[in-house]
Amino acid sequence: MSVETIHHVQLTIPKGAEAEARAFYRDFLGLSEVEKPDSLKGRGGFWLQIGAQQIHVGSEDGVNRAATKAHIAYTVTDVWGWQAKIAAYGLPIADSIPIPGYNRFEFRDPFGNRVEFIEAAF
Repeated sequence: MSVETIHHVQLTIPKGAEAEARAFYRDFLGLSEVEKPDSLKGRGGFWLQIGAQQIHVGSEDGVNRAATKAHIAYTVTDVWGWQAKIAAYGLPIADSIPIPGYNRFEFRDPFGNRVEFIEAAF
């Protein structure tokens, strides 16, 4: 018996912010949207696919997303190019503690969710 991989991660956005979230996650970051099951469509949000994993973007109000260290980390190529792109989008780059063997940076998405982009340093 073992845990094999991550099936999905859920982030949240304020209710009714799906268009803005799609503009950021799907259009700006380039993540692929996949169809939610009909049984869950009425709950708001949408789903994204990266390789074999999914990100479920759910909607809820009354949450201070900026008050937590909980985050999602994306493995990327050209981490410093991404850092410049995120900064040009207008999102502040956060201070992050170096991890030996990796280049990385952190930021908060437009909804306050903490995000990390990480790339192995060669």
